[in-house]
Amino acid sequence: MGWIQRTLKPKMVTPEEALPGRDAPVLTGFPRHTILGLPLDEVPAGCEVAYFALGCFWGEERMYWERGGVVNTAVGYMGGYTPHPTYRETCTGQTGHTETVRVVFDPAKVSYDELLTMFWEAHDPTQLNRQGNDIGTQYRSAIFPADDAQREAAERTKAVFQQNLSDAGYGEITTEITQGAAFYYAEAEHQQYLDKNPDGYCPVHATGVQCGPRSEAR
Repeated sequence: MGWIQRTLKPKMVTPEEALPGRDAPVLTGFPRHTILGLPLDEVPAGCEVAYFALGCFWGEERMYWERGGVVNTAVGYMGGYTPHPTYRETCTGQTGHTETVRVVFDPAKVSYDELLTMFWEAHDPTQLNRQGNDIGTQYRSAIFPADDAQREAAERTKAVFQQNLSDAGYGEITTEITQGAAFYYAEAEHQQYLDKNPDGYCPVHATGVQCGPRSEAR
């Protein structure tokens, strides 16, 4: 992930400056998840969808696919202006998108609040437009609620985690919470990347601060 990041300036591109993108998706068809087995776009009956961005999406996706109650995951780009961007375009910082994981989950087995707890505890949301040495707006912390209930949960858990972070000496959370953004699937080689490349790049930027109690997967 670091091949181009050192040239980036962590400043959000404007709509006028953003790359034009394309009409067609960069992911051709919907291959099956290499671990969970479903086509990447499938949402089984009774399941819900969540979107999280917390740095490099390779490790983020693995974290979620390993969670009980999560039935499908995919990586892509969200929160910017360029339609159907490529990975290389997103790495320039000129699309406005942040690397994002799409999480399909069974709410009878894992709650959205539990997924949010994983999100907050797995990275440092006080870092603006970066996670560690991954620098640029494409690594910014973000939650993209699918509905009003998810937005309320995101805001509520943010307030709880902010208090815990402040007590531990951290600054203000910079996480973007934006409802209604479009999700663009990343290329096939980035889907379940760490299953295909077990020794691939997978940094951890957790603060060690807890958001709250987390129940075990049922």
